Amino acid sequence: MTILDQLEELRDVLGQFRAQVPAVEEAAKHLAATLAAGGKILTCGNGGSAADALHLAEELVGRFDKDRRSLPAICLCADPTLLTCIANDFGFDRVFSRQIEGLGSPADTLVVFSSSGNSANLVTALETAKARGIRSIALLGKGGGRCAALADRSIIVPGTRTARAQEIHTFILHSWLSEIERILGLV
Repeated sequence: MTILDQLEELRDVLGQFRAQVPAVEEAAKHLAATLAAGGKILTCGNGGSAADALHLAEELVGRFDKDRRSLPAICLCADPTLLTCIANDFGFDRVFSRQIEGLGSPADTLVVFSSSGNSANLVTALETAKARGIRSIALLGKGGGRCAALADRSIIVPGTRTARAQEIHTFILHSWLSEIERILGLV
């Protein structure tokens, strides 16, 4: 597939995705409300989706477009010693849920990134969040997989290509950051 072919495919997927803009806006409002109420944003994903999870958390704690106060967020993928400890002692399917048990509260929101929606550790994370009264949002691809039904809000990028899902997930997280800053009056 040439670069031009990939660009055309992205354009087509974006066209199909346009119908989900209201869901993206509602999720941004929910995230802003979480932060306004004193909660924090917990993020997680695997591989490239872990990079998206880290990206969202670092932009909240650091800054996005302009200088503003730091916002509370924790990426559950960020600490390799913790990940390997939990994976070794409890199994890889518990690397995120164990952290939710220790760090999460009902005031928080969990944001899960997955291009497939079928990773066992993300399924377990969503189940743990639900059991603890923590709201959840899932950014997914490939039809949403098992995670789609477990999250309180699921936003599913149309299509079957991981790359397109991750590209649109990055667009979504940037859109959220802009909306969060605007809603909270930080810019």
